[in-house]
Amino acid sequence: MTSTDPGRDPGRAHGRELDVVLRPAYSGDLTELGELHWAARVAAVPTMPPPAHPRAEVIAHFAALDLAAPGVEAWVAEDDRGLVGFAVVREDWLEHLYVRPEAQSEGVGSALLGLVQGLRPRGFGLWVFESNAPARRFYARHGLVEVERTDGSDNEERSPDIHVVWRGARAAVRGAAAGEP
Repeated sequence: MTSTDPGRDPGRAHGRELDVVLRPAYSGDLTELGELHWAARVAAVPTMPPPAHPRAEVIAHFAALDLAAPGVEAWVAEDDRGLVGFAVVREDWLEHLYVRPEAQSEGVGSALLGLVQGLRPRGFGLWVFESNAPARRFYARHGLVEVERTDGSDNEERSPDIHVVWRGARAAVRGAAAGEP
């Protein structure tokens, strides 16, 4: 499977087989994306600040996502439990990458991030909350680097955040050739 082709991503995560299907999201998935986003955000408190909007607003926001908008791609990860993660990319920006709490640390996030890296070989950016140490370690492990820190005054949660970038496949190859992690 190439990272841009939907299908099975067999791998290993913590000693167990990872058998997840990555496929483009369709409109029938959008409400569930909102539910998953809400569950992941609430479960991550206090590592992440609480959601800035009520559950119903978050779900409505995802339900209104325009999958046909130029530059927007949404992908879901499914396994025998159903939808376990998703990623939304707009142009060169990773807007969302969330995994159900019960599916975290199983390789689902890595599969989705690898897919995004394949979809955006020239690179992309994202914001991560400074307090979200697990996500920061995850992104660093996958070759993303922190390039800017803010006091959070520009985000709805008013929580310090960090601009993180993946510089692209060519940069990753150059780094590997130079012996960089």
